[in-house]
Amino acid sequence: MQQPEIGSSITAGGIKTNYHDVGSGAPLVLIHGSGPGVSAYANWRLNMPALGESFRVLAPDMLGFGYTEWPREPIRHISVWVRHMAAFLDALKLDKVSFVGNSFGGALTLAFMIAHPDRVHRAVLMGAAGLSFPITEALDYVWGYTPSIEKMRRAVQYLANDQSRLTDDLIKSRYEASIRPGVFEAYSALFGETPRQKHIEMLASDPAKAAALPHEVLILHGKEDQVIPLDVSMRLHALLKRADAVYLGDCGHWVQIERMGTFNRLVTAFIKNGLAG
Repeated sequence: MQQPEIGSSITAGGIKTNYHDVGSGAPLVLIHGSGPGVSAYANWRLNMPALGESFRVLAPDMLGFGYTEWPREPIRHISVWVRHMAAFLDALKLDKVSFVGNSFGGALTLAFMIAHPDRVHRAVLMGAAGLSFPITEALDYVWGYTPSIEKMRRAVQYLANDQSRLTDDLIKSRYEASIRPGVFEAYSALFGETPRQKHIEMLASDPAKAAALPHEVLILHGKEDQVIPLDVSMRLHALLKRADAVYLGDCGHWVQIERMGTFNRLVTAFIKNGLAG
């Protein structure tokens, strides 16, 4: 029986890329975050069916994550992932898409918009990195994760405001994903090296270039987020000239899970409205 985390496979820029392809219509690309045991499926499993009712939803595992090929050497610049995303769209023969970027995926979305403005229709930035900020205790711990059930439990406790969501099954599944052969080594090579503040700077875009973007953007952020400070989204909101923002109460870093219904409705309406225009 095939694991649900494994979807379709395509070679993008020489990288064997695992991705999920759900629904039909205008293309909507979902980019996951960077936590231990993450994959596109783990990040978006509750959202893909709902969003797939309105769009062709594409959710890739980015280079170094999930079931996509791992990098041959440490990634030291976000442009490596920007190139992978461009190659992914090229391989699927997609000219222009909309994006939803979560955390690390938000930083990548912003960097991709700056590098390839003509290939982006609209974007949703959710709990997004993308600007410089002092690394939080939560993010420092998550990026510094070493495999054990208890350390995975603590890592996901930082991610969710509603601790009742953190079932033993969830923790076990994320832990098991983090100990597949080679996975921890690949993960540690991405963000494990200290001081981890340098990885924040690597993901940060030039504010002046972000301010020049013409795209309509929806910013979503949980008000109780311990991983990426709410201030980052507030600064992005001020910076991006065509940005709207929704700050969600009683919600941590996992907006798409903790506020699943609201997230799905807001994203669907925002992307559809742009297509209608």
